[in-house]
Amino acid sequence: MDFSDYSAWEGILHVSVLALLLLFANVLRRKISFLRRSLLPTAVIAGFIGLAFKEVILLRVVDFATYNATVDYLRLITYHSIALGFIALGLKVNAIMKVKEKKGRSLYSGLIIVSTYLIQGIVGLFISITFAFTFFPNLFAASGMLLPMGFGQGPGQAQNIGFVYETFGFVGGTTFGLAIASFGFIWASVAGVIYLNYLYRTGKIERSTEARAKRVSSQEIESPDEIPVAEAVDKFTIQISLVLAVYFVTYLFIYGVKLIAEAGVLGDFGLNTVLPLIIGFNFIIGMLFALLFKKFFLWLRKVNWMTRQYPNNYMLNRIAGLVFDFMIVASISAIRIEDLNELWIPFILMVLIGGGITMVYVIFICRRVYPDYRIPATMGMFGMLTGTASTGVVLLREVDANFETPAANDLVIGSSTAILFGFPILLLVGIAPLSIVHTLVTFGIVIVLFAIVVTILVKLNPLQKTEE
Repeated sequence: MDFSDYSAWEGILHVSVLALLLLFANVLRRKISFLRRSLLPTAVIAGFIGLAFKEVILLRVVDFATYNATVDYLRLITYHSIALGFIALGLKVNAIMKVKEKKGRSLYSGLIIVSTYLIQGIVGLFISITFAFTFFPNLFAASGMLLPMGFGQGPGQAQNIGFVYETFGFVGGTTFGLAIASFGFIWASVAGVIYLNYLYRTGKIERSTEARAKRVSSQEIESPDEIPVAEAVDKFTIQISLVLAVYFVTYLFIYGVKLIAEAGVLGDFGLNTVLPLIIGFNFIIGMLFALLFKKFFLWLRKVNWMTRQYPNNYMLNRIAGLVFDFMIVASISAIRIEDLNELWIPFILMVLIGGGITMVYVIFICRRVYPDYRIPATMGMFGMLTGTASTGVVLLREVDANFETPAANDLVIGSSTAILFGFPILLLVGIAPLSIVHTLVTFGIVIVLFAIVVTILVKLNPLQKTEE
C-alpha cells in the first residue's frame, strides 16, 4: 500500500479538519462575549464554520467531486458517532442521587419523549401536507415526519431517514433532515438561554458559578470497586473497547437483518421498510445491546465471576462527549444548501412552529410528571428533544451542575423505554412515504396516538401534580 497516497490519509484528514474546527470555535467562544454568554455549544459553532467553508471553498473554489466526497464522509462520521455516543451512555452504571427516583419514573420519561415526537410529527405533517395540496404541489407530503427525526432524534437519525425518503422520491431529503436538526440546536441554545434567563430573573434558579463548574470537572475516575487506572491495560482503553465491542455486536445484528430481508423472508416490506429503518436506527439498537451488556456485567458480579467493575461513568461520559461533538460538527457541515432551494418556506415554518410548540409542551408536561425537579427535567428534555442528549446535558448543567437529580438519568433511561412505546412511530416513519394515502393515514394515527399518550401522562399518571 502506498502510504503517501491521499486515500491512505483521507479518513484521518477529515477527522483532523473537524478537530481544527472545534479548536477554532472554542477560541471564538471564549474570546467573543456574545458567544461566551450564550449556551451555543462549541460544536455547533464549529459546524456552521465548517458549513460555510464547504459551501464557499470546496464548492466554488475547489471542485464538485471533492465537495461530494466530503459530504459523503461527513455523513458517514455522523452515522457512526451517534451510535457510539449512545452506547457509551448506555454502558454507564447507575449512580446514587440526592433526589430519589420514584417507581415508574423511567416509564413516564419514555412516554414524555414519545409524546414529544408525536406532537412534532403532527406539526410537521400538517405543514407538509398543507403545502403539498396548495402552494407546493411537488413537495414530498411525508417530509413533515423529518421534524421529529431532526428535533427529537438529532442529526444522525434525521440524516438516515432523510436518505430513506430520498429513495421514495424526496429530492434533497437528507439535507432537509440535517437542516432541521441543525436548526434544532439553535432552538436548544437560543430559546433555552432565553428561558434560563427568565428563570434567573424570576428567582426560580441561581446562576451557575465557576466553583460549581469546577466540581463537575473533578469527578473521580477511580473507586476501590473498579479496575485501576493503569494496570496491564489502561482503564480508558477498556472503556473504548467496551463501546466498540457493543457496536460490533450491533453490526452483526444489522447484518443479520439484512441477510434475512435480502432472502425475501419478509417480502418487499422487509427489504424496503424494515431494513432501512433498522440501518437508520443503529444508535437505538446499539443502546439496547449496551443495556444488555450492563445487565450481563451485573450478573457476573452477582455470581462472583467478575470481582471488579469495568465500566467507569466519568470516562464513558468523556467518550460520549467526544463523539457527540464530532457528530454535531460533521452533521451541520454536511448540509447541502442547494438542496433546500425549493424547500425554504416549508422548512422555515416547520422549524419555527415546531420548535415553539415543543418548548411549550415540554414545560407543560414536565411540570406535571416531574414536580420535585421540574426545572432540571424541563431543561434536559427540551435540549434533547430539539438537539441531542449532549445539548440536553448542556442546558441541564446550568440548573443541576452536579447531576443531583435524576434528570440526566431520565434522558438515557427514558430514551431506552421510549423505544418500546415509540415502535409504532418507527413503523409510521417507514409507512408514511409510500403514498399520499399512507401519509394521510399516518397523520391521523399520529394524532390518535398523541391523544392516548397525553391522557396517560396527565390523567392516569399517579406521579403527576401541578406545582406552580
